[in-house]
Amino acid sequence: MDIKGLFMKQKMMRTVLLSLVPVALAAVFLFGWRILMLAALVALAASLTEYLVMRSISGNKAKVSEAVFVSSALFTLSLPPRTPVWIALVGIVFGILFGKAVFGGFGRNIFNPALVGRCFIYIAFPSQMTMAWAQPFASLPGGFANWTVAADAVTSATPIITYNTTGTIAPSLNLFLGTIAGSMGETSALLILLAGIFLVYKKVASWQLMVSTVVSGALLSAVLHYAGVTHATGMLAAPPLFALLSGGFLFGAVFMVTDPVSAPKGKGEKWIAGSLVGLITVIIRTFSLFTEGMMFAILIVNALTPLIELQYGKLKARRKLPGKEAVQ
Repeated sequence: MDIKGLFMKQKMMRTVLLSLVPVALAAVFLFGWRILMLAALVALAASLTEYLVMRSISGNKAKVSEAVFVSSALFTLSLPPRTPVWIALVGIVFGILFGKAVFGGFGRNIFNPALVGRCFIYIAFPSQMTMAWAQPFASLPGGFANWTVAADAVTSATPIITYNTTGTIAPSLNLFLGTIAGSMGETSALLILLAGIFLVYKKVASWQLMVSTVVSGALLSAVLHYAGVTHATGMLAAPPLFALLSGGFLFGAVFMVTDPVSAPKGKGEKWIAGSLVGLITVIIRTFSLFTEGMMFAILIVNALTPLIELQYGKLKARRKLPGKEAVQ
């Protein structure tokens, strides 16, 4: 069997994987080598799932998209460091099957497959996904000399949870560098921002989607915080800088919102979609008991994208109509 012939070559996807290398290495330093084992098993399960489904559709001509490895990497990096292997495998199989394959494979799905899988296990296994967070290694050699964090280095609190329950804000430097409890690839704002710059430079990801998500999220966070709006737990709504640097906000804005298949294609539509993601994320974080709203916000906007494109297209057509009538 020609292994290379089984995969659909996609240079864009390899560029995204390259941008994730520093993020993944930082995750290993923070939480140990177990992450790479988990990533390899998730990628194997994802590619096998996609192959079996595509084979049932296309027979011997079935090919697996290289995008499946991007979905696998993003899914893995969005997980808590101590996520059980079996839960990760259930999540990625569900995401590839119901977030991508059922629509006909690459290029036809309307939802981000990685987030479909993440959302499923977040709801199905809330205890494992929300209650056990590893405290990261803080100094060299850190996770490079360890398989995983010690059992006694587990906490139930991330910076967002801590703020919502006590009002205490984690140091901005820790949030920026990533030496905080959180999902494996979402803690280091510095590396995520550098990856975003790289993807925009390579013209692989849309800066309009990134900027609109960040700006809208920051603006609404500022309005709610300085207006004295309180969180569902009774604490003041999170300040804008903390809101951007904590949780999966930047990771989602750089890697998830910009998914080339599920995101809108036109510039105007991108501004609208990104703005909605930022606004919905802050609304969910502030007015619900869910500590992380980015995942839900992106999936909601994924569902709205066809409508956004349709209505924006009609609006552009109306604006051109008077000129056409004048010509006639």
